[in-house]
Parts: sequence; structure tokens; C-alpha cells
Amino acid sequence: MKFKGNVWKYGDNVDTDVIIPGKYLRSTDFNVFGQHAMEGIDPAFRPNKGDIIVAGENFGCGSSREQAPLAIKYAGIDCVIAKSFARIFFRNAINVGLPIVEADVFDAVAKGDIIEVDLDQGYVTANGARYVSTRLPDFLQEILYAGGLVAYRRSKR
Repeated sequence: MKFKGNVWKYGDNVDTDVIIPGKYLRSTDFNVFGQHAMEGIDPAFRPNKGDIIVAGENFGCGSSREQAPLAIKYAGIDCVIAKSFARIFFRNAINVGLPIVEADVFDAVAKGDIIEVDLDQGYVTANGARYVSTRLPDFLQEILYAGGLVAYRRSKR
């Protein structure tokens, strides 16, 4: 899986309450989540399909709301790169089919830069430099390739 897109950059400890504010959690329309993604931290967040979020440490901390990775996915973000992820966000992202990568590229990029991710090989390319990223285990990559855990389980029937 490869991705290439414009960077949206956020710092450390971006919690799920700012990724998707609580007032939208009653909706069952995932597109509503996407329309309000990152609203709590960046009201100007309007990504193009294929853009990539780059963040610092502990991305997705806070409550364990599954709507947070759904909001990012339905906003059009193809991948999130962070120095580290909160454990529950990490698994929720995989479960909903949102590719995530741990890599230390935060200081190497600015908002709007072009960044590339090769999930299979485990690297990120930014501003002409290549950075090693964590390579997800094969079973997690299978879930992502299927589009999330539900789609993966359906494919195994």
C-alpha cells in the first residue's frame, strides 16, 4: 500500500475529543464525522482526498471513541503518520481501515509539503529524504487491505 499526499501537521497529544467533538457522536452518518474532523483543533481543516496527517507523539489519546479514526478516514485522509499513537486509537484505526504509520518525520515536514508512504516496505519519504517507519505485521496489513476488520472477517467466510 502506497500513499502520496499533502501534509496536515499537528503536534503532540492530539486527543479524540478534538479529532471529532462530542456533539457529533450521535450521528450514524460517517460523512458527518468527516465533515467535522479535526474541528476541535483546526476549524480550517478541509483536506483533499489523499492528504496525509503528520503528528507528534501520542496521537489519538483520550477517550476510546471509534468515531475518531472514522472521522479522519471520511474526511479524505489516506494515512496518518505520527511519532506514536495511543494504543486504543491505533487498533480502532486498523479496525476501520485507516492506515497509520509510526515514523519520526514531524520535524522534517511543514503543512502543505508532499509526503509519500510505503506501508509494505516500511518507509516514508519527505523532502527528498527517506525515513524508516514501523512496518505493520502481515495480519494487520491484511485487515487494512480488506478495508477494515468487518470487511476482513466477511472475506474469510
